[in-house]
Amino acid sequence: MDYREEYIIKAWWNGRRLKYNKGLVVAGFTAFIFYCIVGITLIEPHEEFEETLFGMFFQGIAYCFMMGLANLIYTFVIRLDIVYNSSNSTTVRNRLYWGYFWISFSLPLLFILLDMIIFLFR
Repeated sequence: MDYREEYIIKAWWNGRRLKYNKGLVVAGFTAFIFYCIVGITLIEPHEEFEETLFGMFFQGIAYCFMMGLANLIYTFVIRLDIVYNSSNSTTVRNRLYWGYFWISFSLPLLFILLDMIIFLFR
């Protein structure tokens, strides 16, 4: 693969990075809302549940850090595409992008779901 093809592949991925980050922000807000709703309905009747401003700030900073980590992994996925997609297939590239997108999108929601399942089995 020459430099020009690699540049085109990186441009393809970087053109979708904003959509990817918007998806992460939507996933974070959705997971937080889900956490608050389920926390109030499931946890609060049994033990203390409160969401403070400091807690929300801390969770927001932690989520921004995790978004940075997800973007770092996104860069490694670009490298995987360049190295292992030797046929330069757009189908493979799209599957790789959307697969990573949906995994990243679902992780915050799965984390909250796992937290609630652990609470129910305590």
